[in-house]
Amino acid sequence: MTSSTTIQAIANAFERWAPIGLAESYDNPGLQVGHADRSVSKGLVALDMTPQVLDEAVSSGCHLVVTHHPLIFTPLKTITANSYVSNLALRLAESGIALYSAHTNLDSVRGGVSFALAAQLGLTNVDFLMHKDDALVKLVTFVPTASSESVRGALTDAGAGQIGQYSGCSFESRGTGHFTPATEAKPAVGSAGGPPEQVDEVRLETEVAKWNLATVISAMKDAHPYEEVPYDIYPVRQPYKNAGLGAIGTLEEPVGLEAFLTTVSQTLENSALRYTGDLDQMIRRVAVCGGSGSKFVGAAQAAGADAYITADISYHTFFNVLNTDGIPEIALIDPGHYESERITEVLMLDFLKTEFPDVEWLRTTTRTAPVKTFNAPG
Repeated sequence: MTSSTTIQAIANAFERWAPIGLAESYDNPGLQVGHADRSVSKGLVALDMTPQVLDEAVSSGCHLVVTHHPLIFTPLKTITANSYVSNLALRLAESGIALYSAHTNLDSVRGGVSFALAAQLGLTNVDFLMHKDDALVKLVTFVPTASSESVRGALTDAGAGQIGQYSGCSFESRGTGHFTPATEAKPAVGSAGGPPEQVDEVRLETEVAKWNLATVISAMKDAHPYEEVPYDIYPVRQPYKNAGLGAIGTLEEPVGLEAFLTTVSQTLENSALRYTGDLDQMIRRVAVCGGSGSKFVGAAQAAGADAYITADISYHTFFNVLNTDGIPEIALIDPGHYESERITEVLMLDFLKTEFPDVEWLRTTTRTAPVKTFNAPG
């Protein structure tokens, strides 16, 4: 199969779905290794980049590996064969195979990792466990009345004014703008070096996601008639309905914790779940967070969850959900980091097959988790 699809085109599609700007500050998603302008005819999807995954990519003739977890989290001082990360990066480069990762940005979008986990477990009426509350700004510009429609349209087309299920949200008020053109100016109204001007203007304001701000400002400037476009940016402290972390939903019917643990164990293919709770308690409302989400236990409790499924729960976190009688106020279930996020391979694979049908996409057959469970005989 031949393809004209480039790595850059794949990166662009991913970043429309899961913008890099939604990633957590510690994260490093995006193109990790490779040339963005190279074509891809075959790609491999995996949760992690490991030597075994690289061997699989080489033997399968893949040009690109797409992972959830980045190989490179922190800057490398050297790229040699002397450490796990740099050796893999070196081998990727030597093999001519690119690596792209979508991590906490994919965790943060509606329909992302935790939503996929919720669907896998049969939850309905799913929404974010927590909405991001620092992802928005208010953009205000001042436009001649005659140009307000075209500028508003440009803002909307660039993605501004998206509030939940509504697009093109904005507000305008009318007033008078005042300015005096300098001798070197090229004013849309008045003349260079001319007298003070006053113009009927519209104050046009809309919300913009931070990750999309540069694109929106560029579109606004292109559509605006003024040589010097006046605009202000204000912080907005309110939940952004289109981004968040974790997910919460309900089971079709309440079940006892023991039966629910059995479902989780079978669905996520882990026979050794860590949990706290009364096996007889009923479970209906369930919160989930793929990967390390123990710091969101409080959010799960506040949302009224009967159970919270996430990975890497510490010993003391299990204690923190006990009431004064030592009874858990919420059932905590830790299926393992790999197990809670393995569905991400399917999520990314389905996306890539839909977006780029001319590329042959494979899912790794390698279990990439470095952690194993030992079950003693008997």
